[in-house]
Amino acid sequence: MKTVILEEQEKVEEIISRSDVCFVGMVDLQNNPYVIPMNFGYKDGVIYLHSGPTGSCIDILNHNNNVCITFSIDHKLVFQHPSVACSYRMKSKSVICRGNVNFIEDLEEKRKVLDVIMAHYSNKTFEYSEPAIKNVKIWEIPISVISAREYGVPHKK
Repeated sequence: MKTVILEEQEKVEEIISRSDVCFVGMVDLQNNPYVIPMNFGYKDGVIYLHSGPTGSCIDILNHNNNVCITFSIDHKLVFQHPSVACSYRMKSKSVICRGNVNFIEDLEEKRKVLDVIMAHYSNKTFEYSEPAIKNVKIWEIPISVISAREYGVPHKK
């Protein structure tokens, strides 16, 4: 089985749109990897996330705002020969993005971003109270580097 590089923008965006969570990687204050699953929104080459206003992630990002974000879909165990362990592989599609987190503080911009995030999960229209808007930390990550792969693709015979 082989790995195929996906270069078409529509295939990349399909993987992102079909993902229900993303995994956000950063480097903690002790220089160790730190990865968390998060809900997200995506629009026009920008990934949006939200969190509480304080905590480990915010401390980390205030020190180093570089992140790596991974999306993955269509997981299925496949094999070329049922008796050969090394022929087994997890078939999947993934996107890896890199960028720098900017925090959005403007209340109206926060509302717009929350609408982008919620649109990823629902077609409903939502309202946000002012205390809730003030208490949420909005992450904006313009994608600077992106790559996509499909794994476990059978070789042509």
